[in-house]
Amino acid sequence: MTPPPLVLAGHGSRDEEGAAAFRALASRLKERLAPEGIEVAGGFIELSEPPLREAVAGLASRGHRHLVAVPVVLSAASHAKGDIPASLARERARHPGLTWSYGRPLGPHPVLLGLLAERIAAVSDVMTAPAVLLAARGTTDPDANAEVCKTARLLWEGRDYEFAETAFVSLAEPGIPAGLERCRRLGARQIVVARYFLFPGVLPDRVEEQSRAYAAAHPELGVRVTDVLGDTGELAGLVTGRYREALAGDIRMNCDTCAYRVALPGSGHLVGAAQRPHTHPAEDSHPGEHGYPHAHHGAGHQHTH
Repeated sequence: MTPPPLVLAGHGSRDEEGAAAFRALASRLKERLAPEGIEVAGGFIELSEPPLREAVAGLASRGHRHLVAVPVVLSAASHAKGDIPASLARERARHPGLTWSYGRPLGPHPVLLGLLAERIAAVSDVMTAPAVLLAARGTTDPDANAEVCKTARLLWEGRDYEFAETAFVSLAEPGIPAGLERCRRLGARQIVVARYFLFPGVLPDRVEEQSRAYAAAHPELGVRVTDVLGDTGELAGLVTGRYREALAGDIRMNCDTCAYRVALPGSGHLVGAAQRPHTHPAEDSHPGEHGYPHAHHGAGHQHTH
């Protein structure tokens, strides 16, 4: 029996280097999984080529009726919980009889912590234990922001850092300058800003720019910025694990603190909200576009939770 293909679902980036890194990961996974007869296709829900629609259509045209989709994102925020499942639901409407299993986001995970530690070591002064500022994207989903804070704590545990703090480059506080200022006030003199991003892009660049500006204003501090996690064999192994996990059973995201299930302060309007897919720039105009089935975060939704 032919195993279901792996569909890599990405958000997309205005930065071509970031999109190219995603495509490189897809190529790495194709080579890795080819001996098992597992096809791999990847696509974006917006901003970059190829669109997710194209990846799914290609697999469907080759006779695949069941897919395993893995969101290539770090945390269970709106893209993983809503945008990508809604886009997949739209493809199911376009290809009657198509079914899919949905994997978990990639983080937090020991593989990612190991990669972060490697990136930190690459820029650190070996004689000094630095303070670490874990810099992430930030979202309007408090559960996802809390996962980043959890990642910072897990990164600190058992490693020789002075301490670890968290900052966000968009949509959440503290921002990067405020996070660096917090580290300074806590007594840090050597600070490594660890960019918690999979691939290059506009936001990782902004983290570096803001960090450099803060460092210029505080010459008494040693501020260094890591590379992003990037396309690596370790990352490909993690994605493969998420594929096998989804294929083997019922994989559900964290529901206890999900803003789409629980009325958290400031997010009560999201409970039970229907999720609508992004429209990729390459999408053709389609009558009744907003009539497609949408992923929904009400009780019993089997794919997103």
